[in-house]
Amino acid sequence: MPITTFDFDWVDAFTDRPFGGNGCAVVHGGAHLPEDVACAYVRETSLVECTFTGPSEVADFNVRYFLASREIPFAGHPTIATVAALRSRGLATGERLTLETQAGIVAIDLDGDEIEMTQIAPVFGAMVDPDLVAAAVSLPVEAIVGRPQKVSTGLPFCVTVLKDRASLEAARLNLDALERLGQSIGADGIDMMEPFLVTLDGATTVGDTFSRLLMAPPSPSEDPFTGSATGAMGAYLWHHGLMDKDVFVAEQGHGMGRPGQARVTRVGSRDDMTGVKVAGRGFVLMSGQVHLPVEV
Repeated sequence: MPITTFDFDWVDAFTDRPFGGNGCAVVHGGAHLPEDVACAYVRETSLVECTFTGPSEVADFNVRYFLASREIPFAGHPTIATVAALRSRGLATGERLTLETQAGIVAIDLDGDEIEMTQIAPVFGAMVDPDLVAAAVSLPVEAIVGRPQKVSTGLPFCVTVLKDRASLEAARLNLDALERLGQSIGADGIDMMEPFLVTLDGATTVGDTFSRLLMAPPSPSEDPFTGSATGAMGAYLWHHGLMDKDVFVAEQGHGMGRPGQARVTRVGSRDDMTGVKVAGRGFVLMSGQVHLPVEV
């Protein structure tokens, strides 16, 4: 079996310290690898997602995003991690760069250690039955504020606002109910559309929101920080008049001992959003080489 050696960086995203935020392994020059190899690598790391970079004819870099089970078009914390890794190796310089993703070209602005990505204009999908969402996260329907909605700024999520932090902390995933929820909103058998849960109260005095994303196997049971969902969540809150600020601080991961934080900025008016900016930092925790087969 032929083996190829790649440089990699393990980056904690949406944090400026080790063991905070959400980890992502960035495999440099591995964008040509097949899905089965990339997914096997993600499973080996026990991370939620990993990225594989390569050359692009339309942007500065091509980035592919993988879960343990499949490739996805875009993800937030891996984007922050990828840019932090590229900068640490001197591969990305200046104040701006672009990434080619399957969700389109993602613009990145750099200001010191802060990395800001502009996610695409939000797509507001179907409103979702609160009873189905409540069952999926083992909560009474009274814990849900308003109606959940499928929203995407590059990757779709079922955005669900909860009434208080106690409800957020009590949420537990029910896989049978989650499958029924996924069927109701058009998710396939793999992508069951786990609800992105948010309460309008930060985990710290700095935060404006506090979120959780419980995940189904083969992914880990909870995502420490979800940058793509944070963009979709911001769009939902502005669209439904639940966020007065044009710029707010989102927090996630504190209950896991992996605190993460992002600055979320609306692009355009509340009624005509042309994008959502999500900014954070990345800490390069490990660097080295990985030896991967060209097929599994």
